Amino acid sequence: MRITAAILLSLVLYAGQAGASLPVPLPAAVLADARQVAGELRPLGSGEMRWFGFKIYDAALWVPAGVGWSTETVFALAIRYARDIEGERLVEATLDEMRRMGLAEEARIARWREPLTRALPSVAVGDTLVGLSVPDGGARFWHDGKSTAILEDSDLARAFFAIWLDSQTREPALRLKLLGLEQVSR
Repeated sequence: MRITAAILLSLVLYAGQAGASLPVPLPAAVLADARQVAGELRPLGSGEMRWFGFKIYDAALWVPAGVGWSTETVFALAIRYARDIEGERLVEATLDEMRRMGLAEEARIARWREPLTRALPSVAVGDTLVGLSVPDGGARFWHDGKSTAILEDSDLARAFFAIWLDSQTREPALRLKLLGLEQVSR
């Protein structure tokens, strides 16, 4: 079971990425919610996650117009999946990565399982998950434009988004593309 989780974690979170991708669009519900707290959002960067040539997902980072990315501002991370993945596996991979990065002690990570289970449902090819980070307000999640969870735990929200955006990410090239720091070749 541990080997399966490790393989899936590699597939989902930090598989080698390559190729270009267009920004994953944000559903209208996300745009409306973001508009209330930050105004209009624009794509900052995007990237494609691949593993042994197989596309896993496209990701895009959205930030308020006229502002760069910061953990102190509202931002949205949108992921459009190219594979079917069970929600439980997404949650396990997320928690495993939080452990690897040392983002919280084990007791806290265990408490985060239930809210992440609400936030991260099973996905099918073409489905989009979006997380909206609201500084000092946690995070909000959508699956194909339908709200799945509002997490009021700011520490959990920071740990979740750190998987992609922290300098300790397992996929630094994707991070650079999301932050608009590396040109996407077309």
